[in-house]
Amino acid sequence: MLDQTQVERLEAEAVNSAKTRQPLYAARKKIFPKRASGRFRQFKWLVMSITLGIYYLTPWLRWDRGPFAPDQAVLIDLANRRFYFFFIEIWPQEFYYVAGLLMMAGIGLFLITSTVGRAWCGYTCPQTVWVDLFLVVERAIEGDRNARIKLDAAPWTARKLFLRVSKHAVWLVIAVATGGAWIFYFADAPKLLGEVVAGTAAPVAYFTIAVLTGTTYVFGGLMREQVCTYMCPWPRIQAAMLDESSLTVTYNDWRGEPRSRHAKKASASGQSIGDCVDCNACVAVCPMGIDIRDGQQLECITCALCIDACDSVMDKLGRERRLISYATLADYNANMAVATSGGTGPVDPALVRTASGSFVESLAHFHLGKIFRLRTYIYLGAWSAIGLVLVYSLLTRERLELNVLHDRNPQFVTLSDGSIRNGYTVKLLNMIPEPRTIEVTLEGLDGGEMSIVGIDQPASRSFSIPVEPDRLKTLKIFVRQPADHIKKPVQSFEFRIDDKASSESAEYTASFNAPEKDR
Repeated sequence: MLDQTQVERLEAEAVNSAKTRQPLYAARKKIFPKRASGRFRQFKWLVMSITLGIYYLTPWLRWDRGPFAPDQAVLIDLANRRFYFFFIEIWPQEFYYVAGLLMMAGIGLFLITSTVGRAWCGYTCPQTVWVDLFLVVERAIEGDRNARIKLDAAPWTARKLFLRVSKHAVWLVIAVATGGAWIFYFADAPKLLGEVVAGTAAPVAYFTIAVLTGTTYVFGGLMREQVCTYMCPWPRIQAAMLDESSLTVTYNDWRGEPRSRHAKKASASGQSIGDCVDCNACVAVCPMGIDIRDGQQLECITCALCIDACDSVMDKLGRERRLISYATLADYNANMAVATSGGTGPVDPALVRTASGSFVESLAHFHLGKIFRLRTYIYLGAWSAIGLVLVYSLLTRERLELNVLHDRNPQFVTLSDGSIRNGYTVKLLNMIPEPRTIEVTLEGLDGGEMSIVGIDQPASRSFSIPVEPDRLKTLKIFVRQPADHIKKPVQSFEFRIDDKASSESAEYTASFNAPEKDR
């Protein structure tokens, strides 16, 4: 067990201090976050590996849909207006599925924020993930915090130039890979890769790679925390999502104050000293350049690296962990009331510990049940309801559709034998990646029969039409009714289509128009 004077005090200053706010257009002060280690850092490594793996590898996954459809598992096929996601195929008219997913994402973000604060920002936001990746490269090439500070302040030498060029070169490779991975979602990845390398890809592919390369390099390597502070709207929105039962990263000053590096001298003089030894470890590891001991701040992304840093110091001192921890505002206020005698005085460490040194029983402690409240259930219920509706719709949707458009001019034609003919544009939509033979039938309309332009068959009430896989078949159909069968100027009848192989069918109620004199 170390004496607290043996704990290294890091010369770390909060760049984004809550006490001294910088002007909006102030020049950026560089932040050199120290490498942290602990359970939250390990969790961030895991999340980074999973999210980057999903992003870079997904376009290369294959999914067999048969010989008539692409075999890329996830594909946004803009040319054919299709979206493929493993066994799911979305057509343009089914965009409500995408809208539903966006609604679920929005409600899910509200749910996560209201329960565990800015967990999205701290762990899974692309800006956070890529900044973490760029920091890995920076530390590998230039060293940890102290080495980077020393290098930044040093004059330009061959070594410094080599290290900086190497770092930025790797950053650019990552940025190019990021832009390249994105375009593979919109075309067959292996084929497009060959075209890009050969220089034969469409100009929009190179433009997209260039734009995403630039934004990734600038946002992840150069701007970093400024993107979260000045460009992202979520820090402002999150305030409306949080309440007293939301978990946030919190410095428990009811336990840590008054802070001091000289506990023995303070105790000898009768002073009460908290657990914080003012080592600045929490400041040194913060990628946003804040001091969590200043309280909740807009810049905090709740990455919890300060918790890991503080826990390691508490372990060295033989004290309880969670001086900095995830806590709710309700628990924090309750514990502050204990430490300040109900708010009547300053924080007194003696009020939160017993004579044996353990914490008093009146302190509030977090348990999982505290985040499950009415607000949580409302968000979870809305999120689940939308998801269930989408799943039900997906499982019960028809893969065969029919659409009919009546000719407007002329609405009818009187033939030489006195019969009346109406024209229709009939669209057969085969929404599966297999060819079909569709039976088109005329139902109702006494004495009526139809003929199809381009099909050399006698007029009939039924035709068998081959339809290509994943295609729309447009037919020009003329429906004729003898004059002696016409009873009124407007009659209703139905076009019906059937796929005998799959037992799918669809119907459309159409109108047959005739002149008034034929009533």
